[in-house]
Formats: sequence, C-alpha cells, structure tokens
Amino acid sequence: MDSVGKSLAVPQQPSRGALTTLPAKPYLTRLSGWGANTRANCDLRVPELESQIRASLDPRGTTLRGLGRSYGDAALNNEGRVLGMTSFNRYLAFDDATGTLTCEAGVSLEDILRDFAPRGWMPMISPGTKFVTIGGCIANDVHGKAHHVQGSFSNSVDSFTVMLGSGEVMSASRTENSDLFWASFGGMGLLGVVLTATIRLKKVETTYFRQRKVRVNDLEGMLAAFEEYDKDFSYSVATLDVFATGARLGRGVLALGEHARRDELPADLAKDALRVSGPPKLTVPFELPTLTLNRLSIRVVNALLQQIQAREKAFDHYEGFTYPLDMLAHWNRGYGPAGFAQYQFVIPFEDGPRRLREILGTILSSSELPFLNVLKCFGKHCDGLLSFPREGYTFAIDFPIRKRTPELLKRLDALVLDAGGRIYLGKDSFLDAAMFRAMYPNLDQWLEIKAKYDPRNVFVSDLGRRVGLVR
Repeated sequence: MDSVGKSLAVPQQPSRGALTTLPAKPYLTRLSGWGANTRANCDLRVPELESQIRASLDPRGTTLRGLGRSYGDAALNNEGRVLGMTSFNRYLAFDDATGTLTCEAGVSLEDILRDFAPRGWMPMISPGTKFVTIGGCIANDVHGKAHHVQGSFSNSVDSFTVMLGSGEVMSASRTENSDLFWASFGGMGLLGVVLTATIRLKKVETTYFRQRKVRVNDLEGMLAAFEEYDKDFSYSVATLDVFATGARLGRGVLALGEHARRDELPADLAKDALRVSGPPKLTVPFELPTLTLNRLSIRVVNALLQQIQAREKAFDHYEGFTYPLDMLAHWNRGYGPAGFAQYQFVIPFEDGPRRLREILGTILSSSELPFLNVLKCFGKHCDGLLSFPREGYTFAIDFPIRKRTPELLKRLDALVLDAGGRIYLGKDSFLDAAMFRAMYPNLDQWLEIKAKYDPRNVFVSDLGRRVGLVR
C-alpha cells in the first residue's frame, strides 16, 4: 500500500494547523446549485480539521456541500449552516495491485484522474463531469454511460466513515452498519458527514476510448440500436435532435465506446497512451443575457452539436468521450441569470417506446426551449435505498428557466409517475413531496434509518425539506 507523501502525488490544500473552532459570527454567502435556478443566503463554513467539522455542526440544521455540481437545491440551506468539504482532499492509502484507494471525501474525480491515470487507473464509475467529490458521488449515487454493465457508484465503494450529528464517527460497509451504508447512496448527504471512503479504481492500458457512432432516424430505431449494441459495448449514450418531431421524433446519434488497449492506438496516440487532460481552455466569462437563448439560437447550436456527435473518430480521449462539457468552464452561465433545470427521469423498458414518445412529444410540443438532451439505458444494478437508477430508459434534457417551465415539469412528473418511473434528485429543482413519495417506494424505510442515525435531524437541506426527506 502506498501512503501519503511517498510516490503518490497529493493535491495542494490549505495548511491544517491547531485551530479547532471556526468563527461563530455568521457571514452569509450567496450560493446556488449548478443550474443556478435557486439561490440562497447560507452560513458557509469550510472546515480543515475533523474537530472543526464537529464544532461546526449546527443542531438547528446543517447542509453538506462539495463542488456544487448538484443542479438544484441539494447543497443549499437558506439562512442556515452549510459545510464546504473541499479541504478534505487527501489520499490516505493506495494498493497498486488492486486499485483500491482510501481517500478523504473531498477528493474529486479530477484529482484521481490527474494523479492515478498516468499509473493506469481511472475511476470505475463516473458521471458526465469530473468536477465532483467522492462524498458527492456517494450522496447522489452517480451513474455514467456504462450503468448497464457497471452499475452506479455504490458498486465501486467498499466502505466509508461518516460523522453523525452527535459527533460520533462510524464505519459503514456491506457488512458493518449496512443499513447506513446503503441508505447513504442516494441519501443526498442527509445522514451524516462522509469523512473518508475506500473505493476501487479501474485498471486501463490507455486513457482513450475506442468508439463507434451510429446515426438513427427515429425513436424506435434508436431504442433498437441500444438493444443491439449494448451487448457489445460497455459505454453508450445517444444525443437526440430536440427539433425532430412526428415520424422523426427520436432522431439522433448513438455513441458507443470501450476502453482502448495500447496495441489498438495509432502511433501518434500510443506515444502518450496515458495522457491526462489539463484545465479547460475555454470559459463562459459571465452569465449571458436571457435574449441570447431563443428558438433560433438553440436550433443553430443543436444542429452543430448533432454534426459534432456524428463525426466519425476511431479513438477519443476520456475528456471528449466522458466529459465533453468539462472542456468549457462555467458552461452553466450560458443559460443566463434565471438559470436552467436539467430534467432527468427513468422509466421501465416495458411499454417504454410508447411512454417515451408521449413524454418527448409533450416536451417538444410545449412552448419551452429544450436543449442538450441525452438518452441512456440503465441495467439491473440498483442497490441504494434512494438510488435513482432502475432498469429502463433514462432521459435528461435542459430547460432554460422561463415563466411556464415549472408548469411543464409538473406535467412531465405526472407522465413519468404514470409510466412507473422517477426523477433524479441530483438534477431536480421542482419535485414536490407527494410526487417524490410516490416515485420512491423505499422512502419510509430510509426515513427509519434517518431517525436511527440522525434522531435530532441535524442534517437538512432545502431539497430535503422540499421532498420530505427531513422534517
């Protein structure tokens, strides 16, 4: 096992001195989720020591925050305490034979890629951004383009330690405090502060993906393509043309991928087969005016994206294949001051084509401006009590926030529920408590575990109050 300070590069971080308390006077900081559709004044504290976390827990309600990439209000606590956990970003141990990494919960997937990809290890499971912490991955039980093969993030976690509202630190795994372990995945950080985690990385020969692109003309053809190609490829995602309606509804490009072997790469790529990307070279410097998002501009950008997605390229670096939006820093600013909602749902395969057509038809016939949409298939790996994935089709689509956007999302919620589906809390901003309860049948079981480990209801959030996860 490697230990910190030997051959392992450790992310830079603030010095951790003897200070054990943080200033008591609240200084309210304006925070939002990545969608910037809800903003709240929060008493933000950024502890650097475990003792500071314990001293900073506000019994009236404390919210946990990583890099702020949940889209809605999951990391907001209006007028209340928020603990930013990004200073807890140290590696504790690594086994180069098995890829088992023990680290603090503030370590990000970007950190892991930077420090371990050159050694032939990458995150086993990753969402569409690398700018997320391990604690956030657990809280949301994130998933990626290979759920039908690999499952969600819980499948890569062996154990973690968590500080309860009482200040006690407990270990949780599949065999030790297993109820706490499984309730934490999808539990949105409402059971305790995850301090450290032991996860398994994936061994790779290169940081490139061998890929294939398939153009499809309609929804039925797209779903048939998933069924055909998911047997041969671990990674799959489709980008649909948001302006294709009627018989062309569902038209788009299916991107398929597999980790490339070193002997597959052309000579120019093989010279640096484990290349790691640097910081984004482009950025959106400020929130764009609302008027820049209109039907014409979205149509132009959508057509451009379809051309880019369809471009045949035998090999793609992980940055382009897994994290295309990370190449543009602060891309969320492009939606303007009102922000946007990314609406992601999953529905069962059974009767899926008809249900998807109904839902997509409702979206495309509305007066809203749908943008940046993706379609994937989930497999049977669905373990956390409140984990979002279930076997079926999952679709995510962005909506710039306008006056009638919430009304449309309520209509979509009803269609998703009627289809036997549910909404992803990590992306959600508008779901209400009654609808959430109807979509998540394990809610009462989760609430019993919440009462067991957090009886004083120390851990809260604006999202938790909105959907009924906290009192």
